[in-house]
Amino acid sequence: MPLSSFKPLALVLSSLGLVYAATNSSLPIVDLGYRLQQASSYNVTGGFYNFSNIRYAAPPIGNLRFAPPQTPTANRSEVHNGNIGRVCPQATPSWYNTAGVFVTDILLSKAFNPSSSIPTPTATPAPDPRISEDCLFLDVFVPRQVFESAGLGYGAPVLVWIYGGGYTLGEKASYNPAGLLSASGNVSNGEIIYVAMNYRLGGFGWLSGPSFQAEGGAANAGLLDQRFALEWVQQYIGLFGGDKNRVTIIGESAGGGSVMHQITAYGGSRGPVPFQQAISQSPGFLPLGSNYGQEQIYNQVLQLNNCTNLEELRQVPTALLIQSNLVQIGQASYGEFVYGPVVDGDFAPLLAGQLLAQGRFDKSLRVMVGHNADEGLAFTSPYVQTEDLFEEYFRTSFPAVSAATVYYLTQQLYPPVFDGTYGYVNETQRTNLALSDLAFTCNTFYLDTAFANRTYSYLFSIAPALHGQDVPYTYYTGGPPSSSVANTTVAVAMQDYITSFVKTGQPSAEGMPAFHMYGPNATILDLNYTSISHMVDDTANQRCVWWQKALYF
Repeated sequence: MPLSSFKPLALVLSSLGLVYAATNSSLPIVDLGYRLQQASSYNVTGGFYNFSNIRYAAPPIGNLRFAPPQTPTANRSEVHNGNIGRVCPQATPSWYNTAGVFVTDILLSKAFNPSSSIPTPTATPAPDPRISEDCLFLDVFVPRQVFESAGLGYGAPVLVWIYGGGYTLGEKASYNPAGLLSASGNVSNGEIIYVAMNYRLGGFGWLSGPSFQAEGGAANAGLLDQRFALEWVQQYIGLFGGDKNRVTIIGESAGGGSVMHQITAYGGSRGPVPFQQAISQSPGFLPLGSNYGQEQIYNQVLQLNNCTNLEELRQVPTALLIQSNLVQIGQASYGEFVYGPVVDGDFAPLLAGQLLAQGRFDKSLRVMVGHNADEGLAFTSPYVQTEDLFEEYFRTSFPAVSAATVYYLTQQLYPPVFDGTYGYVNETQRTNLALSDLAFTCNTFYLDTAFANRTYSYLFSIAPALHGQDVPYTYYTGGPPSSSVANTTVAVAMQDYITSFVKTGQPSAEGMPAFHMYGPNATILDLNYTSISHMVDDTANQRCVWWQKALYF
């Protein structure tokens, strides 16, 4: 359906400016049992409360550093109003600087010159004062009418956001949920509650390996944090007017990869997961190739901190551990982040794609997935320009990969044929396609097919449709088209599809095409600049079938 035929969409979103007004004494207090939590603010325009910085787990410090999250101790001596923001320690790979220039040059059809194009930082940015190891907090945004109906025997559906950022960056307050909350009130079946949690990042949340685990470390601590927060929602969201039996989790990039891992948690061996629906946007997950690689990463952390074991590492001052985390991740190979989910024999007994293929997950869930048209460019190295370097990329990423597998990858799955037959005309496009398939787009195919094609799947293709460019559409807060939201009609439609799915399990948007199930014909919804229409899923191909077998692992 052409978007040009739609009526103008000034709609209600033009009135979403944030206007906070309330005295502390007038803001409500929720008794969580272990603490008294007061709303931090009330949004008059949007009509919702923000309960910020609610502690959901004990501080992961001292002996709890690198350990599973624990129940917080009770502190009822004061009313907590969430006025102190918390962010988990962050780190950025140095290749980010190159990627920004390289991607821009590609989009402008300019030649990339690494010797003259990369900007040199002139100053080190001031550290974020909110950064702390004691960062396991979450936010709850709840419409006033929903909050005032708490305890009346019915509750509102809940949307829980898991942020992305390569498992090394991000925080719960990165995006303003006002647009989603407003959208939920503009379609039928009432409003929703929005929750966002922090989880540990980088080495603090994703350190792993045989020695690390043998010494008492918890691999995939970031995933355990997320699960702990979801269990908190199950226990406490009713106090805010929410329905624990109507919880949808949503995440993009590393957040979408986290959603995959929450779906396949424990290989499905522990019964139903603590949510009923899931939305995985551009699920990002680059498998760490082997125990050997994990062991190398752990040993590097020990060396950077002059330690010999985990017990000593737990005693390192926070500032020094943050610095070593910055150094290690800063040196990450191009397109990589050092850390992420690993096969740990417990929460992740196999790769998520393998567990989905084997049916080892909670099959009662309703699922919506999406990917962008160009997921891989932002992570594609400009230096892979020869056949040898293309092969070396796979050997480096997967040290245990066999010569036969590398040959199949480079000569049959992504052969050096640059006439467009295979979707690329040069080495950069070839590497981009392989990386997109491996780390992002095939993950959506795994989810679609695992749930017997009864999912709802979309493609975001508004040019240039790079990784992450759909997120501002998800969080659109009104106003005219901009550099981040070029088509406000699509933004409104996306929010309606998402919020209606949260409330009913079936995405729909007024005046927009029906959102069909994936079905036997691999049908997805294409969201592009000129139309919203149906198409055949571009990930339904033999490349994704091969990647799911994990023969490289």
